[in-house]
Amino acid sequence: MTHQQQFSVRTKGHGDIHDITAQVAAAVEASDIQTGTVNVFNIGSTAAIGTIEFEPGLQQDLPSILNKLIPPSRSYGHEQMWHDGNGHSHLQATLLGPSLTVPIAGGNLLLGTWQQIFHLECDVRGRERQVVVTVMGDK
Repeated sequence: MTHQQQFSVRTKGHGDIHDITAQVAAAVEASDIQTGTVNVFNIGSTAAIGTIEFEPGLQQDLPSILNKLIPPSRSYGHEQMWHDGNGHSHLQATLLGPSLTVPIAGGNLLLGTWQQIFHLECDVRGRERQVVVTVMGDK
């Protein structure tokens, strides 16, 4: 059985991180699936999905380390082509990835106590993001 739904995340721009665990858990609950997996996917090439301990320190640390690894710069090929200031945004989002798959057991997400699902905006401006949640498994 498969169940799919979408929800929106309004972001403020580069480094804006949101805990979306509750929205994903609600989709799993709505599916009535007891055993399986859930895939969480950001539509777009400049935002990422993952897991983290969603606390203020790490909410600052993650964007900060990404900016050290892949800093904003006008020297990226994307900048040479488009001149839109977000070459690093594409690369940071690609590094983390647009999706995450989490197991489901007993109708619940199998996440650790300090493990939440996040959505990270990597683009230089705020956006209205669409997140697709696809739940697959058995009732």
